[in-house]
Amino acid sequence: MHGPALPGWLMVALCAVTGAACLLRMRARSGEERRTAGGEALMGFGMASMALPTAALSPPEWSWAVYAAVFGAAALHGLAAVRRGGRHLHHVVGSLAMVYMAVVMGAPGAGAHAGH
Repeated sequence: MHGPALPGWLMVALCAVTGAACLLRMRARSGEERRTAGGEALMGFGMASMALPTAALSPPEWSWAVYAAVFGAAALHGLAAVRRGGRHLHHVVGSLAMVYMAVVMGAPGAGAHAGH
């Protein structure tokens, strides 16, 4: 995230706590509920890592391709689950949104002032 550091760190904390809560929920469940909690934990930790303020960590250029690949795979996995009768289409949409964000952030000139 670009801009002041405090909101960025608050976003990181919020997303990391959400991911941790989903991991705890994953331990207490089984079957479909466990897979759902795992997908939500992946999204929480992925958003936390993407929200790190650039002053704290300037990610290497290749990291955005890794994010896109991981969340692309998560979207395909979620799509397969939906086709088998799952009810969590929002995981597919969320994963595709993460892919889009990774592609945009990895594009040349995607700095803090790219659109200005």
